[in-house]
Amino acid sequence: MASRNSTVSNQVMWNRLISVVEEQAQALVRTAFSTSVREAGDLSAGVYDREGRILAQAVTGTPGHVNAMADAVGHFIRRIGRDHMFEGDVYITNDPWEGTGHLHDFTVVTPSFLDGQLVGFFACTAHVVDVGGRGFGADANSVYEEGIHIPIMKFAEKGTVDQTLVRIIRSNVREPDQLIGDIYALASCNETGHRRLVDMMGEFGLADLTGISDFILENSRRATLERIKALPRQEASGEMIIDGYDQPITLKVRIKVEEDRILCDFDGTSGIDRKGINVPLVYTKAYACYALKCAIAPEIPNNAASLAPFEITAPEDTIVNAVHPAPVALRHVIGHMIPDTVYDALDKILPETVPSEGAGCLCNFQVSLRPASAAARAAGARRAEVLTFNSGGSGARPTLDGMNATAFPSGVMTMPVEATEQVGPVIIWRKELRPDSGGAGKYRGGLGQHMEVGATTGHEFDFQAMFDRVNHPARGRAGGADGAPTTIAQDDGTAMKGKGKQYVPEGRRVMLSFPGGAGYGNPVERDPALVKRDLARGYISAEAARDTYGLSQSDIDAVTAAVKAGEPV
Repeated sequence: MASRNSTVSNQVMWNRLISVVEEQAQALVRTAFSTSVREAGDLSAGVYDREGRILAQAVTGTPGHVNAMADAVGHFIRRIGRDHMFEGDVYITNDPWEGTGHLHDFTVVTPSFLDGQLVGFFACTAHVVDVGGRGFGADANSVYEEGIHIPIMKFAEKGTVDQTLVRIIRSNVREPDQLIGDIYALASCNETGHRRLVDMMGEFGLADLTGISDFILENSRRATLERIKALPRQEASGEMIIDGYDQPITLKVRIKVEEDRILCDFDGTSGIDRKGINVPLVYTKAYACYALKCAIAPEIPNNAASLAPFEITAPEDTIVNAVHPAPVALRHVIGHMIPDTVYDALDKILPETVPSEGAGCLCNFQVSLRPASAAARAAGARRAEVLTFNSGGSGARPTLDGMNATAFPSGVMTMPVEATEQVGPVIIWRKELRPDSGGAGKYRGGLGQHMEVGATTGHEFDFQAMFDRVNHPARGRAGGADGAPTTIAQDDGTAMKGKGKQYVPEGRRVMLSFPGGAGYGNPVERDPALVKRDLARGYISAEAARDTYGLSQSDIDAVTAAVKAGEPV
């Protein structure tokens, strides 16, 4: 009975830790200055044991941040040194190779002390709007051009903030108030986690986290290994070609399932690109592990033990293992394609398990606005940096349609128009779902979006495009059709590139169509009721309903009439 009670208590404490880190994350959402954190949830939060092993992560956050941050705390321990860690310390970095993959992510780590003894750590990460340099985009030729680099160091020691570091940061970025505000928000959210942890430890009479740490890690390890052991011992390769910067990129992976681990090797992938779309290995690991875990053990909590059996390798100087000083600002554009590459291989081992390809990378863009003339400046035009997160459609699943305008694999939210327009003189003239963009199939791919972007009178701007799927749309699976590609142009027909900084004069607008997810299964097998539903909702056109899905003209007319009359279909 005592053993059972101990197990129940440990499970209660485990659940409490998850609540602690979720409150930690929500504290960051409430206090962050950047809209990418407040509105899109581009962040992560987690609690670690004294050895730097992640025990629990917040539900709010991205796999790229959480899984990359899982390795980061070990770097902080090594760089700072346990003998130099004190109560009231706060550590910081935006190092792409010891943090979460690019300079725009700031990771803050706080040691947690109880009765003078180090018991663990809290860590959090957030994407910030600006770090100086060329700005957030793919145009840099090395990481030195991409912005200010903060190595692992102390932001505060024993409660005293390093004001010299603050002044250096402020003088090197375009939005100093936002960035410094975000750093304080990161430090504050860790403090929130620490206070809740101390309360929990007092409630359960814990002097340290050793017991609950062992319970969490051992149960997670055992559960993950049981899932892997049940899989067929097979190997398979996957491959995907995506747009790249100015030439296509090939991603290749080979997966091997062994009794107690899954090996995932990216040998054969394209080499480092000359522009900033390269991916540090830590970010490749983050999304490869996420893809495998979603397919094999989705309900097992994410922590050091449940991640350990997934071993990810890639040769140095490939685009998925870029080493310093490669430019990496847009590492997410390539990194978000890694799960679909992994699934191309895994589908051959576990058929009818993984989804079709989706939009993959986020459909982000940053607008750098400025007065178009001296007269416009005198009239109130101003400089501003506006970053907005948007999504294409996700791929259809073996038994379900893909999700519209939903970010997979990143999991961040699409930012509301109102939040985007509030931070600068940008106007979103149009933002709506894109009909017929989801690939046809027994299960339809998720829809992308249309967007139309401009600026208020007196402003011109540079448009930083960060898109893919322009020339290589999402591929269908099991007979499903491809999703629609990305398109981008100015409203006068001027062609624009999928990546890079591009000038937009005053009065011009950027017309965007984001990609759809691919379909799954033969379209002729789709339930006619679902076809009618999609037609009624405007997800597909009458032409697609007739020509692709075989819906009769009389049924199309009936649906159209019902919609006009406001009647159910």
